Amino acid sequence: MRPDPLAFIAALALPAWAAPFNATLERQGVRFEVTCPNEGSLNPLTIRSFGLTVDNAPIQAEADGSVTGARVADLDGNGHPELYVFTTSAGSGSYGAVIGYVANQGKSLSAIFLPPIDEDKSASAGYRGHDIFDITANRLVRRFPVYREGDSNAQPTSGRVREVQYRLEKGEAGWILRRDAMAEKPASSPTRK
Repeated sequence: MRPDPLAFIAALALPAWAAPFNATLERQGVRFEVTCPNEGSLNPLTIRSFGLTVDNAPIQAEADGSVTGARVADLDGNGHPELYVFTTSAGSGSYGAVIGYVANQGKSLSAIFLPPIDEDKSASAGYRGHDIFDITANRLVRRFPVYREGDSNAQPTSGRVREVQYRLEKGEAGWILRRDAMAEKPASSPTRK
């Protein structure tokens, strides 16, 4: 039986409204409180940190769309946590993004940069949003349905999902997520209860 790509997209869609996002996450002695009202297409995001040795000042950022999740990890294995906040834009594309911060040697926070997916031609072929982000096996993982030319945004017909994995690296001007691996697999219909 062929997977239903439309069911996959329906499972990813956010309602016209989203509940406010509030999460407290902790790792390696550093606690993060993440709050976002999720009231419109652009939202104020507040991140409070506790346990850093030099600077625990709140960070104010703008989320393009709604905050849909947050995770703490230590992707580079240096013994200090990173915070990853996942957002989904308003509109039919539901484009995903990541707002991330590194706890620099447990002292203060620095931003993490995830290059736009359209800068990676092989990863972005057939991309039209509907991203799902997670952390798996010390990698940031992005999954999305693959579209064929001529597909409507509501109905990808390839029946495929691409998974792009990113590793965290220290760059010249800060921290960057670089593509580490990529694979495609059949889209599976969500389990119905």
